[in-house]
Amino acid sequence: MPTGVALRDPKDQLFAAAERVLLRDGPAGLTSRAITDEAGCAKGVLHRHFEDFDAFLAELVRDRADRVTARSAQLMEVVGLGSPIVHLTGALFDLFDPVAVGIVGLITVRDELRARLRQTWPRGVPILAEGKGMITGYLAAERDRGRIAKSADLDTLTLMLIGSAHLLFAGTDAPPDRTEVRAVVTAVVAGVIETESGEPR
Repeated sequence: MPTGVALRDPKDQLFAAAERVLLRDGPAGLTSRAITDEAGCAKGVLHRHFEDFDAFLAELVRDRADRVTARSAQLMEVVGLGSPIVHLTGALFDLFDPVAVGIVGLITVRDELRARLRQTWPRGVPILAEGKGMITGYLAAERDRGRIAKSADLDTLTLMLIGSAHLLFAGTDAPPDRTEVRAVVTAVVAGVIETESGEPR
């Protein structure tokens, strides 16, 4: 007799279940049984849609990376508007949401998953690599608008922003206060933000 319940959108529901398990139990608790139990379906459902468990996890990572790409498009829509410090702070909060932080940890501890991901991402850590592209692209666009100094080293600024933010978000039970993240962003980029007169803020 079949067990579990029928899933209307199996992949999306399995991804959502995996995210809940990851947030509750951490990378060590993320097993195929835990995911299908969380989704309320038979274990075989996962293996009907994915080659193996690492293929499922790799697709979960790609799904989160696609969300960063979508967020990057949103960030580009505010180029030239408002405060770059506010926009960068918001982008870092979105980049390092609890699920994304958990997935980065999962990639770090699971050798099989890293090997699978290398087929698509030969360099860098997925999600963080997309985040680097998002931040660098935004800074470059603001520089083209004259709002970031022409002499600014965008790659270094981006690495400082992502590295510092990752330290704030990782290994904590709750996200940092927004003022903490904004203070880090301000320390990193305030010296290269230009006013309308061309003088640094």
